[in-house]
Amino acid sequence: MTARRTVVINVVGLSADLLGAHTPNLTALAREGGMRPLETVVPAVTCTAQASMLTGTMPREHGCVANGWYFRDLAEVFLWRQSNRLVGGEKIWEAARRHDPSFTCANLFWWYNMYSSVDLAVTPRPIYWADGLKVPDIYTEPAEVRDELVRRFGEFPLFYFWGPNADIRSSRWIAEAARYVYDTRHPTLTLVYLPHLDYDLQRLGPHDAKIATDLRAIDDVAGQLIEHVRRDGARVVVLSEYEIGAVSGAVHVNRALREAGLLRVRVELGLEKLDAGASEAFAVADHQVAHVYVRQPERVREVRALLAGLAGVARVLDDEGKRALGLDHPRSGELVALAAPDRWFTYYYWLDDARAPEFARTVDIHRKPGYDPVELFLDPTLRLPPVQVGWRLAKKMLGFRMLMDVIPLDPSLVRGSHGVATTGPVLISSEAELLPREGAVHVTQVKDLLLRHLGLASQPARAMRVQ
Repeated sequence: MTARRTVVINVVGLSADLLGAHTPNLTALAREGGMRPLETVVPAVTCTAQASMLTGTMPREHGCVANGWYFRDLAEVFLWRQSNRLVGGEKIWEAARRHDPSFTCANLFWWYNMYSSVDLAVTPRPIYWADGLKVPDIYTEPAEVRDELVRRFGEFPLFYFWGPNADIRSSRWIAEAARYVYDTRHPTLTLVYLPHLDYDLQRLGPHDAKIATDLRAIDDVAGQLIEHVRRDGARVVVLSEYEIGAVSGAVHVNRALREAGLLRVRVELGLEKLDAGASEAFAVADHQVAHVYVRQPERVREVRALLAGLAGVARVLDDEGKRALGLDHPRSGELVALAAPDRWFTYYYWLDDARAPEFARTVDIHRKPGYDPVELFLDPTLRLPPVQVGWRLAKKMLGFRMLMDVIPLDPSLVRGSHGVATTGPVLISSEAELLPREGAVHVTQVKDLLLRHLGLASQPARAMRVQ
């Protein structure tokens, strides 16, 4: 059985109510083909949603319980790890090869893309120098693809992929690289990640008038790629991982745990670092979901009562609650807090901003023990921000030690978040007959649905709710 070429474009943050006059290309694909709501998992965040799509399983099976978690044996919190070996279960490309030995897959920027069993992988991988310098770069497999892409498209615009400058440039680079890989390597399945909508939907919120500009920009980038591959006869699926809702405030779970005497810090040169291994309880905050790790089982009830009493916390999942949502995996916290729809969780654990760790005011996704959307903003109190940033860069170039400490500590700036499951995300297909006749598609059904697009599965799609 020979597979049919298929391209899957992950337009992050796309929801049904964002489609319309500002998205003519995506709207046309939905009209000419078909569109269904996409029911996601908890937490509705990048790593969990993508792992569920690509393996067809819940977090209890694939193990990606958030964008990061507490590694108990190391007593360390790690977010945004990149090894595919962290993801359990059979991936779609492995299942496809069982049906068609000639099948190949290219993965461009979907997460957990290092040391994967795909045939071609491209993923962001900065170079970190010993003096703290961060140099934009990518990791590819095969390795020689890296130099080929950089020669053709220039250095990957890492500082436009995340941080205060994040904009359409990173999505455009990824789409151009995807088109080139499609033409030169001829993968059967091409996975493409376009993050542009993620930025201003979190900065400004989904109801801001400026979002129209972002919609037009990503529609143009996605539209060019769609037109190119459809002209070649490929099938196209556009989907999103989550819907970003408006938020009006943050919940400081770790500060509450610290004030209760449960969270401990270590003071280093007058600044405070989370001491996870010594804490009785602490939270790994990830958008609207927080995994709360409790050291002693007999204190779980106490911690749950504390969390349930916090304004902005909608639910606190215990073992039974985690089982009901498919989060009963050893990597999960003893408790999982879910935010109210208009709130989100910070990772902040210090009680005085003067004692915040040095990385708090920088873009540093690997050192922070939780997700920090405030990294999307420049500190509004800085005078002449371009001069401030330029001065720091000049000191770095001259060999002086410096911090790019230009990120504020003001969570009220954030206007959009996600994490609690909704049916707001969408799945659009160029092949209407391959979609279920009605109802939502659950993310765990995406794997089988894509196999049908590839022509490697014959069972009709059925809408279903997965618990």
